[in-house]
Amino acid sequence: MIRRCLDGLYLGAGMLAALFMVSIGVLIVTSVIARLFGSYVPGLNQYAGYAMAASSFLALAYTFRAGGHIRVALVLSRLEGRTRWLAELWCLGVGAFLAGYVARFSIKMVQVSHMLGDVSEGVDATPLWIPQLGMAIGSTIFTIALLDRLVAVARGAPIEKIGGEPAAVE
Repeated sequence: MIRRCLDGLYLGAGMLAALFMVSIGVLIVTSVIARLFGSYVPGLNQYAGYAMAASSFLALAYTFRAGGHIRVALVLSRLEGRTRWLAELWCLGVGAFLAGYVARFSIKMVQVSHMLGDVSEGVDATPLWIPQLGMAIGSTIFTIALLDRLVAVARGAPIEKIGGEPAAVE
């Protein structure tokens, strides 16, 4: 049950990232068409930037689970057995710690922006905590994905093959 919930969380974040990617295209095309007709819609470029940041962070966990992240395989590919297992645990632990730090910082950034009433400097004057939510949520879900994998490997799940092919998780 927990496995299904976590996989659903990662998939949902990936789908949301894809939606933001599509919105980038729509915003850019809208901006181009508006300029062709001699019009200017303020804020479209800023919103495309917000969507790009949100899609980048929301896609982290899904991409990690799919084995799409660039990994430091040079050393890991030369290790075997218990040494490889310990190195994998160490890498996942460090990654989870760093992702957790980014998540904590991102959440705090959203809170401070909301508290201070920060708005973007563009014409749109968007409250900054709204686009910052994508980074906070995405980095938090990525931290959960790393911790999930760390616990799975520590409990004996197969270690991923070098080359990005994910191992099955029980």
